[in-house]
Amino acid sequence: MGVRIKSVGISRDTRSSVENSGRAATQSLERAGVRPDQVGVLINAGVFRDANTVEPAVSALIQKAAGIGLEYAKDDPRTFSFDLMNGATGVLNAVQVATSILATGSAQHVLIVAGDGHPSMTRSAAADDFPYATSGAALLLEHTDEPDGFGRVHTVRGDGSPAVEAYVDTATMGTVGRGVMTVEREPDFADRLLAVAIEAARAALAEHEGQAGTALIASTPTPDFPARLADALGIDRDSVRTPDLTDGDPHTASLPQAYDRAVTADTLRDFTHVLFVAAGAGPAAAAVLYRLPALAGAAA
Repeated sequence: MGVRIKSVGISRDTRSSVENSGRAATQSLERAGVRPDQVGVLINAGVFRDANTVEPAVSALIQKAAGIGLEYAKDDPRTFSFDLMNGATGVLNAVQVATSILATGSAQHVLIVAGDGHPSMTRSAAADDFPYATSGAALLLEHTDEPDGFGRVHTVRGDGSPAVEAYVDTATMGTVGRGVMTVEREPDFADRLLAVAIEAARAALAEHEGQAGTALIASTPTPDFPARLADALGIDRDSVRTPDLTDGDPHTASLPQAYDRAVTADTLRDFTHVLFVAAGAGPAAAAVLYRLPALAGAAA
């Protein structure tokens, strides 16, 4: 028994991270035939927010955008939502939390949403000063008595400086602080992220004998990061599945977008497992092995 992906949703329709995440959430429910009142918990793992919103919790704004839990009568079902921000590893951290929630039987479904965008909401493609694409994604999770689903999430924290930093520079923001963001990446950031990603991935792979039948889906701090990780792990590059990188790195939404793309294109049919690996600021990494249902395409 475990927790598996029931459906996925994605959106690149707007320049709002809230709207994209809300639309992705709605799409995932529609694909699964699940009503909004059947979602017990919504977890938002997105980092870069519209207008650098601090309060209220962005999860509540996404919940409203998706039309989930908006009934207020005494006996109406309730949906609890919260933000869980840990950079690029946030989605896999949310999987950890969702697994614990679903194991208790206190929720029928847990919906994980992730999405980022420039706080000015004036652009959608990555650039040198803000290397992240505007988009959203959602993973709808459910408990299963079948052997498929997520294994244990393994996390690693590296030493030294964070490798990647993002902040609002209060010394220079002037009157436009809600629409600016400074992102700094150290010259060797990709190598440092790769080192922690390898460590986390190897820990996850230890749960499965060898890499045979395993596809790799990894975060995309650089376009070639998943391929470099595959080389280090001894996984064939043909087994790597990536998101659409036309507009740049989807950041927190990278993993679910890559999974959705692979399932939609039916390119997981010859695999039994997917190794999900995320790495980002910290430097930090998380990895988990996901056992696919008998028919991989059935999960979306």
